[in-house]
Amino acid sequence: MHVHLSSNVYIQLTYMKYLVLIGAFLLTTTGLQAQSFYDEATIQTIEITFAQSNWDFLLDQEAATTDGYIMATSVAINGTVFDSVGVKYKGNSTYSPSQVKNPFHIELDTYKNQDYQGYTDIKLSNVKNDPSFVREVLSYKIARQYMDAPLSNYANVTVNGVLIGLYTSSESITKKFTDAHFNSKNNAFVKCNPPAGAGPGSSNFPNLVYQGTDSSLYYAAYELKSTYGWKDLTDLCDTLSNYTSVVNEILDVDRALWMLAYDNVLVNLDSYIGAFAQNYYLYRDDYKRFIPIVWDMNESFGRFSMTGTINLPTTASKQQLTHLLHVSDANYPLVSKLLSNPLYKRMYLAHFKTILLENFDNNAYFTVAQGYQTTISQAVQNDPNKFYTYANFTDNLNLDVTSGGGPGGGTAPGITNLMNARNTYLLAQSDFTQTEPTILNIVESNSSPALNETISITADITNENAVYVGHRFNLYAPFVRIPMYDDGAHNDGAAGDGKYGASITLSTTFVQYYIYAENAGIGKFSPVRAEHEFYTISITTPVAGDVVINELLASNSTNEMDQDGEYEDWIEIYNNTSAPINLSSYYLSDNDTNLTQWPFPNGTILPANGYLVVWADNDILQTGFHANFKLSTGGETIYLLSDATTLADQITFPGQISDISYGRYPNGTGSFASMNPTFSAQNSAGLSINEIPNENKTITIYPNPASDYFQLKMSTTDMQGSEMFVYNSSGQMVFKGEITNHMKVSTTDWKSGLYLVRVGDFQTKLMVQ
Repeated sequence: MHVHLSSNVYIQLTYMKYLVLIGAFLLTTTGLQAQSFYDEATIQTIEITFAQSNWDFLLDQEAATTDGYIMATSVAINGTVFDSVGVKYKGNSTYSPSQVKNPFHIELDTYKNQDYQGYTDIKLSNVKNDPSFVREVLSYKIARQYMDAPLSNYANVTVNGVLIGLYTSSESITKKFTDAHFNSKNNAFVKCNPPAGAGPGSSNFPNLVYQGTDSSLYYAAYELKSTYGWKDLTDLCDTLSNYTSVVNEILDVDRALWMLAYDNVLVNLDSYIGAFAQNYYLYRDDYKRFIPIVWDMNESFGRFSMTGTINLPTTASKQQLTHLLHVSDANYPLVSKLLSNPLYKRMYLAHFKTILLENFDNNAYFTVAQGYQTTISQAVQNDPNKFYTYANFTDNLNLDVTSGGGPGGGTAPGITNLMNARNTYLLAQSDFTQTEPTILNIVESNSSPALNETISITADITNENAVYVGHRFNLYAPFVRIPMYDDGAHNDGAAGDGKYGASITLSTTFVQYYIYAENAGIGKFSPVRAEHEFYTISITTPVAGDVVINELLASNSTNEMDQDGEYEDWIEIYNNTSAPINLSSYYLSDNDTNLTQWPFPNGTILPANGYLVVWADNDILQTGFHANFKLSTGGETIYLLSDATTLADQITFPGQISDISYGRYPNGTGSFASMNPTFSAQNSAGLSINEIPNENKTITIYPNPASDYFQLKMSTTDMQGSEMFVYNSSGQMVFKGEITNHMKVSTTDWKSGLYLVRVGDFQTKLMVQ
């Protein structure tokens, strides 16, 4: 495939959650920390301490009654200690009051506002049904290639100083998860598991079968995680069953197809396609579409045997599980209704084949699984309460292990025994041996498009009946598919030459797109992981010109006040020239889909080498320059347009600390950095040592700026034993610990920038180089 790159426009294939929309990647300290807690190469250490010696009895009692939390005196995570923490047992088939090693749910903020690297909920599974110890972590790793799914790794867990064993630790699907992945957290949010649990004899299944408009008919099968949403759920079930032609308006169909294909390939039957149709979440995003999220992978790779229609008692039967399971079953409308649509079925087959080829046909999954077992081998040997022998652990990566029972049956298939044969079987089926389209030589027509310019995208396609380009102008928006043509009229060369073209107008600063081609039997995407991955074209990022965004303050608590005596956020505009400039045609915006959000008033003149401050307070009725939007302390992008179609400047700023501004240095032309605010005046050179205020004179932080470490010195013993917290510029805690005089804190893993150090009511600022 040909991809055209230049200094002005890039096309990049990337996971959408890491894509920075304005043309550069933003690697934050928070992101690095998230990786560290769920680093797959590191076994975490979690130490739970209860004041009560009968803690196990108390947890069992809560599990049997209210499902509430017991307060742990403390929980230490990799040496960071949290006091007063909620702990309870979790799980359905993996929990039993008669066993020592039960799954845990740790909630750091049950009683106090605290988190570890931004996480408050820690879900620990006891690996009861998996001799190999890799099923859950490996399954989530495969899932994250194609959909938003939890991070997962391993943790050694002790209680009151006694090792309980090695657990898998998987990211909890909460509002924090939806906010991080979908930029939304306040809409309908449904856990698709029966609140009372599922098992043999169950009749309440979260299978999305429409039961009518009475929401009480759904209570036994679903658990609502939001303050409202029952009507949203019934609307989804109604639309899926009765108005399938418009189901894409209420459901992210592409993600649903990825989930269904993924569950089937991995023989993950304790899922929507299994007997209980459970273990997934649904979140309705700001575009009114439900997004499915997979959950609970401990029974994947054939550990569960029941599909709801046929039983799979042997590994051989699981090897040959049909890829069209439930295709005609009304009790599984997410399968039967979606795959009754020829377009969706061809998309499903394309996704299915991609999962096979990228993970199993090339044996990549086995290499990853071997790496996990190497990492945890000693910890498995040391686990005093594991449910299998160490020999079972080493064997089960390849060989079947028969032990235990439960609704999933007593045999854990050898993962390679299952998947190598399954890969061979599936790729021999006619749906996957048929000729698929090819997509080559993707080219965009202009290497430096301007705002509102129309560009064409072309590609060479063979073995196709129809070709589409899916595109969007916002990271979280649905993709819109439009046809591509081989008619000689869409910058596609000669009619019928196999080159397809389509045109897109860049009404915002970027467009994300993929190409999809299909024939009568199967589809093909480029990139193959679309819509989870995609290509991006961005307009030219302006260099500092005549009129620029010069400085901004996104958290104003003690800086300048507006004319009404209010501390509001502000944006400073600067004239780099020696002549006045009329701003009557200019606009400011923080919305990439509405770049003309706030027009400068007619007759606005920016003096030669002068400044103009716009209050970003969403209070346009006040006198003066007050934009109709506010700045986000968490960071965002600000756009300055010289007219409705021309981008004059833009700046993406990270999370901000109160009363520390973000401005250009040198003034008007330089790069942006954190600095002491210079309201309507020339910018200073950031924060020097002497400029960093230290409000607590009894505490000294040195060296400041810090390179590899900093030390804390106290002039009195009054603060001895207090806790010190360090926050990055996004407001995330990067360090917590009990202070001692001359304590030393490493900063080698911290990103360069400004940090806030707090001890009790006192705080100071630290620069890390």
